[in-house]
Amino acid sequence: MTEPTEPADPIAAEVLAALVRRGETVATAESLTAGLVCATLTEVPGASAAVRGGLVVYATELKATLAGVDRTLLAARGAVHPDVAAQLADGARRRCAADWGLGLTGVAGPDPQDGVSPGTVHLAVAGPGVRTGRTLECPGDRAAVRGAAVTGALALLWEHLGAR
Repeated sequence: MTEPTEPADPIAAEVLAALVRRGETVATAESLTAGLVCATLTEVPGASAAVRGGLVVYATELKATLAGVDRTLLAARGAVHPDVAAQLADGARRRCAADWGLGLTGVAGPDPQDGVSPGTVHLAVAGPGVRTGRTLECPGDRAAVRGAAVTGALALLWEHLGAR
């Protein structure tokens, strides 16, 4: 006999339901979350109807080679910057041929990166006529920061899907 599993994340289920209703798809490019957003989405039954895939771009150079983030931007601003999150969202959308892209970069800690404090997270969404971002300051340990980043990214996408 198997144990009952936890229900899928409610916001992930809402995001996927909206995408399916609209006949649209999503992809992610994730740094600090290393695929957790895509994994959260695919925990929802039927996710394959809307999730195209994701890029795990944990290493800085992979942000450029896999997601197409401008190397000049990375050199000038570092990997943890709002413009990097925006280019990650664009890259996820373009490279995975999705209607919507989510980009996440930040510092989960315990140490700063590129002079950026732990708990700083930059999120971005790119979609039909939309390209916007948000910065979060997330308290807690690595798990708490990464969890807040996942929730924040899904909420940001939901705001745009729910408003249309």
